[in-house]
Amino acid sequence: MYTFSSKLKTFSIILMAVGILGIGYGFLNAPKNIEEVETLLKKEASEHGGGHHEAAQAHHEEKTQEATHHAEAEETHPQVVVNKDSIVANADTVHEEKTEVVHETAVANHEVKADKHEEVSHEQDHKAHAEHVLHQLQNKPWSALYVACIFFLLLTMGVLAFYAIQQVAQAGWSPVLFRVMQGITAYLPAGSIIFFIILVLCGLHFNHIFVWLGEAVTDPKSPNYDAIIAGKSGYLNFPFWIIRAFIFLLGWNLYRIYSRKNCLAQDEANDDLYYKKNFKLSAGFLVFFIVSESIMSWDWIMSFDPHWFSTLFGWYVFASFFVSGITTIALVTVYLKSKGYLEYVNTSHIHDLAKFMFGISVFWTYLWFSQFMLIWYANIPEEVTYFVTRIQLYNLPFFGAVVMNFVFPLLILINTDFKRLNWVIVMAGIVILLGHYVDFFNMIMPGTVGDRWFIGVSEIASILFFLGLFIFVVFTALSKSPLLAKRNPFIEESKHFHY
Repeated sequence: MYTFSSKLKTFSIILMAVGILGIGYGFLNAPKNIEEVETLLKKEASEHGGGHHEAAQAHHEEKTQEATHHAEAEETHPQVVVNKDSIVANADTVHEEKTEVVHETAVANHEVKADKHEEVSHEQDHKAHAEHVLHQLQNKPWSALYVACIFFLLLTMGVLAFYAIQQVAQAGWSPVLFRVMQGITAYLPAGSIIFFIILVLCGLHFNHIFVWLGEAVTDPKSPNYDAIIAGKSGYLNFPFWIIRAFIFLLGWNLYRIYSRKNCLAQDEANDDLYYKKNFKLSAGFLVFFIVSESIMSWDWIMSFDPHWFSTLFGWYVFASFFVSGITTIALVTVYLKSKGYLEYVNTSHIHDLAKFMFGISVFWTYLWFSQFMLIWYANIPEEVTYFVTRIQLYNLPFFGAVVMNFVFPLLILINTDFKRLNWVIVMAGIVILLGHYVDFFNMIMPGTVGDRWFIGVSEIASILFFLGLFIFVVFTALSKSPLLAKRNPFIEESKHFHY
C-alpha cells in the first residue's frame, strides 16, 4: 500500500493556498469600470508616444477659432453712403458683400457641424473601445482560471480514455499500471464539479468569455445582434449547452466509478466475471467518449470563436489532452518507482509509455499542421482570421507550442535508450505538459482577451491551484487501495513484460 507522504501533502496544500491567493488577487486587480480603463489607456498612449492627443486638441482649438472668426464676420454690416450719383454702385457693392458674408457664414456653420460630428463620433468610438477593453481585462482572470481548469480536467480524461483502451485491447503489458491510472482519474469528480460551476457562472453572465452568451446577440433589433451567432442559436444556447455538459461529465464519471469498482472487486473474485464486465463497460464507454469528446471540443473550446470552425478540431483537442494524460501516467509512475513502490514495473513499461508520448506528439503535430495548412492555403477570410489573430498577437506561444510539443520530444524521445532513462522521461514530460497548457492557452485566450494577454499572476496562480488540488486528490486516492491489480487475467504477463 502506498502512503501519502506528509511532505508531498503539505506541498500540495501550499500550492492550493498560494493559488487561491493569486486567483483572488487577479480578480481584485481587474478594472471595475470604464474610468479605470481610460486611465490605463492614457498611460499606454503616453508610453507609446503621447503626441497624438495634443495634436488632436490643437487641431480642435484651431477649428474653433476659425468658426468664431466667421461668426463675427456675420455680425458686421456694410456702410451705405446715400449719394445720388453712386447709389446704384453702392447697392451693387452691398449686395455682393452680403452674398459673400452669407456664403462665408454657411461654410463656417458647415465646418462647425462637421467638427462637432467628428468629435461626437470620436467620443463614441473611444467609449466603445474602452468598454471592449474593460470586458477583455475583466475576462482575463476568468480565462486564466478556465484554461487551467479544463487542462487538468481533460488531462484526466486522457488517462481515463487510455485506461479504457487498454481494457478493450486486452493489453498484456499495462495491468501493473492500472492502479496508477485509476489514481489519476480520481481527480475527475472534483475537476468536473469545479468546471461545471464555471460553466454555470458563464451562463449567468458573471463574465463575458463566451461571446455567443452575450446579451441580445440573437435579437435582430438589438445593436449587439450577430447574424452568424443567431444562425447557430439552435445549437449554441445556454440551456442545451449546459445540459450537454452535464450529460458528458456525468457519463465520464459514471464509467470511472464503475470501472474502478469492478477492478477492485476482481481482486477478491474467484473468476473473471468482473473483468468481463469491465471489458463490456469500457467498449461502451469508448463509443460514448469519442462522440462526447468531439462535441465537448466544439462546446467548451471552439465556441470561443463562434464565427470559425474546423472539422479537425475534435481530433486536435483529443491528441493534445491524450498525450498529456499518458505523460502524467509516466511521471507518476516514475515518482512512485523512485519511492520504492511498483516493484513489477520495469524499464520496458517506462519505454512503452515513452513510445506513446513520442507517437502521440507526432500525431498532434500532424493534426496541427493539417488544420493550419488546409485553412491557410485556402485563404478564405472568415476561416484564416483564426490563424492570423494567433500569428500576429500570439506569435511566441503559437509557434513556441510547436517547439515544446513536437521538436523537443522528437529530438529527445526518438532515441530508444533515452526512453528507458527516468530523468529523460521527467524532463520531456514536464516540457510536454507545459507545451500543451500553452496549446490550450492559444485555443482559448484570443477569443476571450484578444491582445490583452500575458502570463501573469492569474495564469500562474490558476496553474498552481489546480496542480495542488490534482496532487492532493490523486495521491490520496493511490493510498486507498493496493497498487497492484492482482487478479487481472493478464497480470502475470504484465509482471514479466520485458524486451
